[in-house]
Amino acid sequence: MDGYQREGETKAQRLDRNWDELLQELRVTQTGVQILTGFLLTLPIQPAFRDITHFERSAYVVAISASILATCLLITPVAVHRWLFRQQRKETLVSIAHHVSVIGLATLAAAVVSVMALTFALVLGQRAGVVAALVGAVLFVAAWVVFPLGLRHRLTRPKGP
Repeated sequence: MDGYQREGETKAQRLDRNWDELLQELRVTQTGVQILTGFLLTLPIQPAFRDITHFERSAYVVAISASILATCLLITPVAVHRWLFRQQRKETLVSIAHHVSVIGLATLAAAVVSVMALTFALVLGQRAGVVAALVGAVLFVAAWVVFPLGLRHRLTRPKGP
């Protein structure tokens, strides 16, 4: 979401564009997090679930909790839009939706990292689960935080002579 107005664009047009861009991004994440949550909700009813270790059970609880929270957060902009509809509060809507979406993405990353820990622990053991979670966490921080912020810094830095 860029906060800058394009040439000839009014503030209202910028807010509409920002809202449309945010909705496009949310469409991608909402589908994925809902599928992940639905899948995770089915695991406890599997017969083998009773036999998982304490570490695997803990990873599952973190994964399902983060996944449900991410689902809530990534759908929140739609609910906020419904409540603010026709209230002339587009700027508030875009700002809140942006912040909630960033928190939702962080929570989604935590859910995926926890699923990595669970899956690797089930297949290769607890040590592999811990390593997979650490690698996943580093990957998400690098891809979703460090890279975009570095790119933003590079693109906004004044060009030298």
